[in-house]
Amino acid sequence: MANKGGYKRLKRLAAPKSWNISRKDNTWAIEPRPGPHSKKTGIPLGIVVRDMLNLAKNMREVKYILRNGKIKVDGEVRRDYRFQVGFMDTISIPTMDKYYRMLYDRLGRLGLVEIGKDEAGKKIVRVNGKRKIKAGKIQLNLHDGRNIITTDNSIKTGDSLLISVPNQGIENVIKLEKGMTAYIIGKSHSGELAEIVDVIPGTISREPLVKLKEDENEIMTKKEYVFVVGKEEPLIKIR
Repeated sequence: MANKGGYKRLKRLAAPKSWNISRKDNTWAIEPRPGPHSKKTGIPLGIVVRDMLNLAKNMREVKYILRNGKIKVDGEVRRDYRFQVGFMDTISIPTMDKYYRMLYDRLGRLGLVEIGKDEAGKKIVRVNGKRKIKAGKIQLNLHDGRNIITTDNSIKTGDSLLISVPNQGIENVIKLEKGMTAYIIGKSHSGELAEIVDVIPGTISREPLVKLKEDENEIMTKKEYVFVVGKEEPLIKIR
C-alpha cells in the first residue's frame, strides 16, 4: 500500500551537512516539511528546540513547548515541529526573553547567534527573482519563500532588503554593488564577511560572479553565494 503521508523521520547520517547536529547520539532525526526553505538551507524546528537550544530532552517535550505557543519564528507562533527554520530567520522565546538568528558558520553549518529583542523584529532577505504584475506593480521573490509587492522597479535580483517581520514592511534596500559588505553563504568561504570589489555579469556559458576582498585576500565566487548585508557594516548583528 502506498505511503500517503510521507516520512516523518530521517536518519542522522543522511541529514544535510548544513545541519549542525551530532550524528551518533541517536539514529533518527526529523524529516522536514516542505516549506520556505529547502532541506539543505533549513532545519526542522523540532531539532532547533531540542538539539540547538536544549530546551527539551525528547520530542514529547518539544511538542508540548510548541503546542503551547512558546516559540516564534520571524514573529509568528509556530507549532509544527517539522517546520523549517532557515538562514536569517529569527527565533523568539518571549517567556525567557531570549532571541536568536539562524546564520552560517565557517564550516557552512547553520547555527544560532543570540541577538537583542529589537533585532528579532527585522531580518535581511535577498531578492532571488522579480516579475511585473497587474497595475504596474512588481512582485519580489525572496530567498525565504516570501513574496513582497512593491512599485520600486529599481530593486534588482541579488539586492537585499531589510524588512520588519511579520508584517514584511521594507525598511531599507541594500544594493549588490561595489563597496558594499557581503556575507558569503556557500563553499569554502561560508560565514565570512567581505567587501564587494566587482560584480561580473554572466554569459551563456558562465554564471554571474562576484569579486570580494576580505582583509588583503581577494575572493571570486558565484553570485548565488553572495548575500549583501550593508555598506561599511552589516545592518543587523551577524556575529
